Amino acid sequence: MGKKDASATKLPVDQYRKQIGKQDYKKSKNVLKATRLKAEAKKNSSGFRDAFLVVAAILFFVLCVYAFFYLNLSTEINLDVDMD
Repeated sequence: MGKKDASATKLPVDQYRKQIGKQDYKKSKNVLKATRLKAEAKKNSSGFRDAFLVVAAILFFVLCVYAFFYLNLSTEINLDVDMD
């Protein structure tokens, strides 16, 4: 008998959760669907963005190495030409 009496009283936390659930239910199905699709798109696109950033970083590094060697070799060649 004690359990039935205890379950009849609601905790304030449960009442608050129920109230939030009612407010969320008031939103139209289109809005809820759009929010869900937006969250899924954001979750799925992060993998593509990370892969793109890695490839861009590698290309930038290779370009820097190429530019470094190009500038060093071109200045040495110009010095050799001037000495003749």
